[in-house]
Amino acid sequence: MLETSWVIAALVAIVGSIGAFAIFRVIRKVDAETLTARGELSVPEGASFLAGLGKTRAALSGALARMFTSGSDTERFEALEEALIGADVGVRTAMDIVSDLQASPAADEATLRTQLREALLKRMSGEYALASRPDKPLVLLVVGVNGSGKTTTIGKLAHRYKQEGKSVLLAAGDTFRAGAIEQLQVWGERVGVPVVAHQEGADPAAVLYDGIEAGIARGVDVVICDTAGRLQAQSALMDELGKVVRVMGKALPGCPHEVLLVLDATIGQNALSQARAFKDVVGATGVVLTKLDGTARGGVVVAVKAEMDLPVKLIGLGEGIDDLRTFDKEAFVDALLATEEGSSV
Repeated sequence: MLETSWVIAALVAIVGSIGAFAIFRVIRKVDAETLTARGELSVPEGASFLAGLGKTRAALSGALARMFTSGSDTERFEALEEALIGADVGVRTAMDIVSDLQASPAADEATLRTQLREALLKRMSGEYALASRPDKPLVLLVVGVNGSGKTTTIGKLAHRYKQEGKSVLLAAGDTFRAGAIEQLQVWGERVGVPVVAHQEGADPAAVLYDGIEAGIARGVDVVICDTAGRLQAQSALMDELGKVVRVMGKALPGCPHEVLLVLDATIGQNALSQARAFKDVVGATGVVLTKLDGTARGGVVVAVKAEMDLPVKLIGLGEGIDDLRTFDKEAFVDALLATEEGSSV
C-alpha cells in the first residue's frame, strides 16, 4: 500500500509539472504577442532579413561554393546561372548577371560574392520608400489575388502607421469574398483603427468612396483601402478594379497615392505575370512580398524590379504583427549572400 501511494504521488507530481510548464509556455506566448502588438517587443531588421532568407541563401550558397571545386569555367557559370534561376531571380536577369561576372572572372569565392552583390544591387536601383504627402489623408489601395495575404498585410500596415503615431482608417472594399469584411473588422479592432464597411455584395467603388470621404471628414492621416482578390486572367474583375480607381479619384483628386500589389513569394515567377497585369490595369506602384521566410525563391524580389520595374517596398518575414518589414535592398542582398558567419563576403 505504501509503495502504491508513493507511485501515485510521483505521477501526480510529474503531471503537475508538465501542466505547469504548458501553462508557462502559453503565458509566455500571450505576453510576447501582447508586447509585440504594443510595439514593445520586436526583432532587429537585419536579423529578420538574415533569418527570413535562410532557404534562398542555403540554395544559392551551395552553388557559389561549387563554383571553385569542380568543372570548367563554362560549367561553373552555368551552375551559377541555374542557381540564380532556381532562386527565381528570373531567366533574363540571371543570364545578364552571369554575363557581367564572366567579363571579369573572380579568382575566389569571396571575390565572386562581392561581384555578385554589386550585380544584384545594380539591378535594384531606384526608390523603395512608401509614398507620403503633406496633406491628409494619404490614400493607399491594396490589390492582389486571394491567398496572397492581402488582408493580413493591411492589418499589419495599419499597425505600422499607428506605431508611427499616425491615425488610420480602413475601407472594406472586398465585398465579394464571404467573411472578408468581418476579417478586416477583426484586424481593425486588433490594431485599434476604425473600419468603413457596407454589406456583403455592395459596390466596392462606393465603399472606398465613402471611406475616403470619412477619412477627409475625420482628418485621419492614412486611409488604407482593401479590394477583392482576383486573378490576372479575370478580365471582368480586373476592369472593375480600374473603375474602383477612377471613383477613388473623384473622392479625392490624385488618389490613390500608392497602389500596393501583394504577392506571395512562394509562387516565384508566377508573380511576374501578376505584377504585369496589375501594373497595366491599376498602375501598381510597389509590391508587398509576403511569406518570404517560407520559400527558397526569394530572388523574385530582384526579378520584379529588374523585369517589371516595380520596387518591393515591404516584405513579410513571419506571422507576427511586426513582421511586415520595410524593404532594404542592401540588407536584402547581404542576407541573401551571407556566409555561415553572417558576412556577405
